[in-house]
Amino acid sequence: MSNAFKTFTNGLLKENPTFVLVLGMCPTLATTTSAINGMSMGLATMFVLVCSNVVISMLKNLIPDKVRIPAFIVVIASFVTLVQLAMQAYVPAIYDVLGLFIPLIVVNCIVLGRAEAFAAKNNVGLSALDGLGMGLGFTMALTLLGAIREFLGAGSIFGFQIYPENYVNLIFVLAPGAFIALAYLLAIMNKLQKK
Repeated sequence: MSNAFKTFTNGLLKENPTFVLVLGMCPTLATTTSAINGMSMGLATMFVLVCSNVVISMLKNLIPDKVRIPAFIVVIASFVTLVQLAMQAYVPAIYDVLGLFIPLIVVNCIVLGRAEAFAAKNNVGLSALDGLGMGLGFTMALTLLGAIREFLGAGSIFGFQIYPENYVNLIFVLAPGAFIALAYLLAIMNKLQKK
């Protein structure tokens, strides 16, 4: 297996940010009230991950060690601002729902962790693949959690009604439902990885 392929697939299953590393729980629990919200947050984070990894990898030899973390945060914040402005301009409905959680990508431990642990130590190509793999893993996890919560709490997936709203369980679109659904998904992932 090539190093590039291994780097890309690492974030999908083996080191999935949500189901294995259990990182980024704030956006995971707060923004996954529906599949579209989870997918949107995941895609925004993936864009920031890929772009910041590439730039940090390119600048790693120019950034002094004493200001490494603040420099990483400035790079990450720049891409978060781009995402925020683009969402506000082109998808205002999703931006209104995700609101505060978009700027919080700046301090998301997944993004800063990958910048420090991977991008600062590897070349641009591998850093881009790492960001893409981790971002896809995070997006898949948020979309899955959002789809489950939306299905159980509203009877729909991606806004398409599957069963009548008379049979829904509203707890799943509320905060306790996020914890319950995530706990079951973590248990399933742990069971599958032990096999």
